[in-house]
Amino acid sequence: MRRPRTLVRLSLSLALLAGLTGLSGAAAAEVPAPPETGAAKSDNITHLASVPMTGPLAGGVNTDIAFAGRRAYVGNYSGFAIYDIANPAAPQLISQVSCPGSQNDISVYDGLLFLSTDSSRNNSSCQSVAQSPTLKESWEGIKIFDVKDPRNPRYVAAVETRCGSHTHTLVPDKSRRSVYVYNSSYFPNATYPDCQPPNDRVDIVKVPLRHPEQAAVVASPVLFPDGGFPGSETGYATSGCHDITAFPAKNIAAAACMGDGLLLDISRPEQPKVLDRVQDAENFSFWHGATFNGDGSKVVFMDELGGGGGAECNPEVGPNKGATAIFDVKHRKLQFRSYYKIDRHQAEKENCVSHNGSLIPVKGRDIMVQAWYQGGFSVWDFTDSAHPKEIGYFDRPPRDPASFGGYWSVYYYNGAIYGTESVTAFDVFKIKDRRTDPAERVKLKELNVQTQPAFRR
Repeated sequence: MRRPRTLVRLSLSLALLAGLTGLSGAAAAEVPAPPETGAAKSDNITHLASVPMTGPLAGGVNTDIAFAGRRAYVGNYSGFAIYDIANPAAPQLISQVSCPGSQNDISVYDGLLFLSTDSSRNNSSCQSVAQSPTLKESWEGIKIFDVKDPRNPRYVAAVETRCGSHTHTLVPDKSRRSVYVYNSSYFPNATYPDCQPPNDRVDIVKVPLRHPEQAAVVASPVLFPDGGFPGSETGYATSGCHDITAFPAKNIAAAACMGDGLLLDISRPEQPKVLDRVQDAENFSFWHGATFNGDGSKVVFMDELGGGGGAECNPEVGPNKGATAIFDVKHRKLQFRSYYKIDRHQAEKENCVSHNGSLIPVKGRDIMVQAWYQGGFSVWDFTDSAHPKEIGYFDRPPRDPASFGGYWSVYYYNGAIYGTESVTAFDVFKIKDRRTDPAERVKLKELNVQTQPAFRR
């Protein structure tokens, strides 16, 4: 999601609660799922549970999700929460950390948790307050926590990046001694001392796993030596990347960079190389994110038309804008095949657009689940790249009174579907369908959706 300053202010209003706040699992016990009165859904989707936002995160905005073992880690503009999901029908809150800083995109690796801070702060602590990015001493970047004891997360390091950290992507080092963090940021400004135009690079942070306090930026390769897409009447000019998805099994990554979609060679993690670059001035406004299929032979790119706050799922906008574009990867080149967009038209003020999703690992099929904010989520099949089709969905009625909300991220993990309802709860669903049932046999130890594991097709 682009930087919605109103949401940043929303999280900053909770700054007085800053600090580490541990809550016992009992805090979320016996929380019933909300009634589904008025919800529209396919028969193969069941809503299992909903855990309301509480404590220092209540009133913030839920964002991304990462998974490790039987735990889910949920980012929030005001910090992050850790849930026990051993029983997906009854997730239990283990702890939460108050650490304001838009947007707190999250990932986990080997007992470490990484958090993106994309709002200018007076320092790198969790007690920081907002401070103008025009001041040289202001801070934005990546925070690192030790979460080996999920009840007592420990803040261990912070790495400042020049234009902050909107999202980030983990690329494990082949030696297994380190992990690289590809940092995505954009919207430079000539008045920002640390974030000057053109911001045509990506900052790469190397984190020694045994000594995460030594984490540091080790490279800042330029991805757009020509400056990138110059912008159009409806499309954003490229001034950095919004999100990067790595596919380590093939040493490739897909980068969604405002006006450009890239395919990268990441065989040398500190020296990524652009293999191919595509643009869509006619239909794409903001290249937002990417998802590979199971063997890396396809990639879908999302267009976040309206920045996540717009009502873009209606007849006026149409089926090709604010949609997901499907590309085949042939000889390390991107070949466009088709668009996919939900066909349920939303209310006039319902924010709805293509957003974060993940692959459902089914052998022989390309199926993913994807968030559409107040459009709910969709389960869809793109095995035939030119003819994608929906096979399941869940869609709650509009918020009353009309306001921002809906699913930010919806991911499949070890047999269940997990979603961050932006302003209300952490939700869990089940899909029961012959086309997706085989995925229940795939059990992962860890999942960061932007670091995709390979699944044989």
